[in-house]
Amino acid sequence: MASNSPAPEGIDVQETPTAGAWGEWNPTEDSARPPRGKHRVMKARGGLARSSTVLGVGVIAAVGAGGIATAQDRPQVAISVPSLPDLLGGGNEARSDDAGTGAQRTAEIPRQADGQDRGQADAGEALRNRILLQAESQQDAAESQARAEAERAAREAAAQEARSQKEAADKEAEEARATAEKAAADKAAADEAAAAQAAAAKPAAPSGGGSTGSGKSSGGYVLPTSSYTLTSYYGAAGSMWSSGYHTGLDFAAPTGTPVKAVGSGKVISAGWSGAYGYRIVLQLDDGTEVWYCHLSSMSVTSGAVGAGETIGRVGATGNVTGAHLHLEVRKGGSTIDPLGWLNSKGLSV
Repeated sequence: MASNSPAPEGIDVQETPTAGAWGEWNPTEDSARPPRGKHRVMKARGGLARSSTVLGVGVIAAVGAGGIATAQDRPQVAISVPSLPDLLGGGNEARSDDAGTGAQRTAEIPRQADGQDRGQADAGEALRNRILLQAESQQDAAESQARAEAERAAREAAAQEARSQKEAADKEAEEARATAEKAAADKAAADEAAAAQAAAAKPAAPSGGGSTGSGKSSGGYVLPTSSYTLTSYYGAAGSMWSSGYHTGLDFAAPTGTPVKAVGSGKVISAGWSGAYGYRIVLQLDDGTEVWYCHLSSMSVTSGAVGAGETIGRVGATGNVTGAHLHLEVRKGGSTIDPLGWLNSKGLSV
């Protein structure tokens, strides 16, 4: 490194020189010229480069109006340049220390006491808890839906089973009822045939009282049915009848028992009649109307009929409590006692 020429020997540069003591020292262009090039970097042993360059300070003497300035008037300042490894990050040892310190700080984050340094860990834990809660909620909802579906299926199966059992029971009851009605009709037909044969074999017996009848005739009039029992008489009071009292005479008999015309006349009405059920209205030759009610079937629905002709069969249709024939007798639109009217015709009821 270039520097100014040294001062003459024997002269104390710390003292103020005079002009005549050792002569004037003026720096030249060569002695004051700055060094060329950059600082040289020396490679130290062991592979680490160190800078041994020390910047010298040139002494510039300025000649002023008050005297001569020399380099000895100013203290020398030593400037050291850091070595290249220090400029690049302090070497492998420094980087290793910094990495260790960073890892230690990262590892210590979850162990901090205050919430500020645990923010990232706490956020992750909260997210994990929310995910677990959501999964549990979805699982509970799925289980609840499955239970509801199973209960609904069980209820539907039970309802279907109940309907099937009810339909089977209704079918069995209907079959039993039909069988009973058919048996009663067959028995009534057999009784009627037997009575007809007996009537043909011997003359009619004289009239007599009683509560049962066999359908015998007298003077062109016959009883409306046979094998019967009188159960309700004309004028009986009760809430079962809309008028407050009974307007006819009830002949209780098995369903299917034949019903006959009490006298000759014509059928003027036949069909459903509300509380009367199936009804036939027979108008006799003298204008008297005889109503046959609660029939199970009707054999004649219009036209002329003769006394004793079967026009229908006993039943339990309409407002009834059992199988029977409700017989009404009307004159001029008003009801009269059927029992007295039959007796007036010479019939024993």
